[in-house]
Amino acid sequence: MTKLPELLAPAGTLDAFKTAILYGADAIYAGLPGFSMRARAKITTEEVKQGIELAHAAGKKVYLAFNLFAHERDFVNMPRVSETINYLKPDALIVADPGVMMWVREHHPDVPIHVSTQANICSAESVKFWQRAGARLCVLAREVSHDEFKIIREKCPDVGLEIFVHGAMCMSYSGRCLLSNFITGRPANRGACAQLCRWKYDVILRECESGIEMPIEEDERGAYIMNSKDLCLMPRLREVIESKPDSLKIEGRNRSEYYVGSVVHAYRGALDAYAQDPEHFDPTPFMDELNRLETRGYTTAFFDGNLGPDAHNYETTRSTSAYHAAGVITATDDEKITLELRNEIKAGDEITFVLPGVADGIPVILPQIINAKNNEVLPKMSAGQHNSLIIPRSWIKAENTDKFVPYVLAYKQK
Repeated sequence: MTKLPELLAPAGTLDAFKTAILYGADAIYAGLPGFSMRARAKITTEEVKQGIELAHAAGKKVYLAFNLFAHERDFVNMPRVSETINYLKPDALIVADPGVMMWVREHHPDVPIHVSTQANICSAESVKFWQRAGARLCVLAREVSHDEFKIIREKCPDVGLEIFVHGAMCMSYSGRCLLSNFITGRPANRGACAQLCRWKYDVILRECESGIEMPIEEDERGAYIMNSKDLCLMPRLREVIESKPDSLKIEGRNRSEYYVGSVVHAYRGALDAYAQDPEHFDPTPFMDELNRLETRGYTTAFFDGNLGPDAHNYETTRSTSAYHAAGVITATDDEKITLELRNEIKAGDEITFVLPGVADGIPVILPQIINAKNNEVLPKMSAGQHNSLIIPRSWIKAENTDKFVPYVLAYKQK
């Protein structure tokens, strides 16, 4: 069987940790507030600790993002950071700042170091620089083309190389944008980006002397001038695998467990399908799965070099998908399943469950909406406030009933 690259999933919550493990990620990366690029991380130290223990019990690895660009005030807090690292015991630290790199080597010499995409590594010479500095693995910049990657792989055979295969694309240079900080005071380089590139803009002509402002007329197409589509390399996954990266990274520490589980399920299935029969590998069914996610549309971005005309969506920032999350299983027993809602469900709706390790979704029609709190039968139920419904197992016509477990996801048509 072909040796596969590691599938690396994001976890911004403990639920995302559990979901990524369930759906087949090989490794998970997480961060803490003030510790990494995600300044607004929702996960606590204790939750990360629990996530690491769960991952290790399942034979998975966990990498802790430590990729802030440190100011002097940050180094003052390093003794506390050191205690946290010793407490959590991650499998590697992801760093970007050379000063932080030196600090980790001095204070935690036994912890492997991965160099973040924030270091903007675009060449073999940069990889070698970081390797000599002590890096075990380098995460290449999204701007690196596939042909460039193959050259870097050939020149750097004895260091790990990681690439992004799925997730949001920054309109600027891999998170270096100052637009958010300049206009809203929320720094992109601390993970607090307001995503101003997704906003709708009007172009104004200002006459300096009189101060008169006049809008320049344009059609709707020109309104979202900086809205990049989302990265998706599923259509080119064969080429990706055969160029021998060590790790394939999914972006999205701020994403929901539904997003994490769905993307991991698709890429896990695709990687395993390739390994079983490389000659006849077809990414189409796995691409169909990704198309059900809420997305601004997909692009292969810099894979073939310069961006093509399909890299941006100038018309809208709304999702192009006809589907959205229905809910996530929170409890099961021999007679029923409890589903916590993520969107409104009505009597008669069909929802589809995404089972770990199962290629096809399992559809279930809900003839009634049964409130999990009091067994009341309702015509519909909205999401929020942990609203949940009961699904009797008798409604499920499937063989894989043992796979209906907590953290299994379901989707429905909008």
